[in-house]
Amino acid sequence: MNDRLQQLAIFVRTVETGNFSKVAREFGLTQPSVSRTIAALEERLGVKLLTRTTRQLSMTDAGEALLSRAREALAGIEEAENAARGADRLSGTLRVALPTTYSVKQIVPLLPAFLERHPLLKIDLMMSDRYENLITEGADMALRLGNQPDSSFVTRKLATTRRLFVAGPAYLARRGTPKCLADLGQHHLIGGPGDGGDQTWTAQHDGVTEIQPVIPRVQTRSAIGVVACASAGLGIGIASTWMCASELASGALVEILADYRLEPMTAYVVFPAGRRPSRKARAFTDYLEQALVTG
Repeated sequence: MNDRLQQLAIFVRTVETGNFSKVAREFGLTQPSVSRTIAALEERLGVKLLTRTTRQLSMTDAGEALLSRAREALAGIEEAENAARGADRLSGTLRVALPTTYSVKQIVPLLPAFLERHPLLKIDLMMSDRYENLITEGADMALRLGNQPDSSFVTRKLATTRRLFVAGPAYLARRGTPKCLADLGQHHLIGGPGDGGDQTWTAQHDGVTEIQPVIPRVQTRSAIGVVACASAGLGIGIASTWMCASELASGALVEILADYRLEPMTAYVVFPAGRRPSRKARAFTDYLEQALVTG
């Protein structure tokens, strides 16, 4: 990357992260080198771009004007290079933010075939169960589960899967198998992500929506935690088929209340707002849309 382009790239990432140290790590530079690069850009343009204090970094009007154009220019160069190479010769690093368990169970097994198609491409899997700021973290895209992401983001629906009531055979042998949703009031329950304290579980039966108040005996903040606790015989939980397919196949878990229908789990791809998705992000999204099994 020549000096002028590197100056723009460093400026953009400095604004996005608000952190000179983080940018220095990304570019393999020292923090003083990042500061000098920004200063050199300001000197070359003859304007002040950033205002720095001990607590925060803010842009001047000139910085605001440069930011969007610089993003467009850098993205355009990458798109032009990839277009010249061809769709099957994507290069660079694709940074994907995604939930840990979902990525391990659903996405990682799909990567070998994708990377074989694009031998020049590298992938940075930014696995975390926290929803990161995509722009600050430098992600090209993110995978999200559950409700439709905030409308301010550019989103694309990938696939859906069933959610079901599950329990371990040993637990059911001790406590019996519930026949209807109301029976859950007499059972030990496992709360998962989004379930905190007193709550309700809702399901449809014969076209009628039923609501059951529940107080989990065991609470976990991860989907894989629900599967593990249910497999250990601690009670009844709700899990998607994405998360518990192997346990169902092995018999470690069994589905109960199978005639009830829970709201399905949906996977979305989310792109950072304010920029066009990169060519490599679009290619990966297209691949996942075909490869992910909806069930």
